[in-house]
Amino acid sequence: MLILRSAALFVLAALFEIGGAWLVWQGVREHRGWMWAAGGVLALGAYGFVATFQPDAHFGRVLAAYGGIFVAGSILWGVIADGYRPDRWDITGALICLAGMAVIMWTPRNG
Repeated sequence: MLILRSAALFVLAALFEIGGAWLVWQGVREHRGWMWAAGGVLALGAYGFVATFQPDAHFGRVLAAYGGIFVAGSILWGVIADGYRPDRWDITGALICLAGMAVIMWTPRNG
């Protein structure tokens, strides 16, 4: 159950962080206006709180593991939101990052 909770929190964090960064990008680079950018800033702030709910108490471990989710989630966001077509190396890299995330976060430890 802890792994499921942790995974759900990682997905929620990715939605806030990647979505927030995308909104800022849209507001600034795509000239959609300051409201888009402001929404992005709020989402990025919310992302900062989500990680604090992870069951693991080690900040460095949680953020390092989240990096794998960020990489894979960013590629997926690009596919859904921008029509990005990842190549096999994008997908391979994302899978390697996800495997690294699982090792960092969920490998049994002694003590």
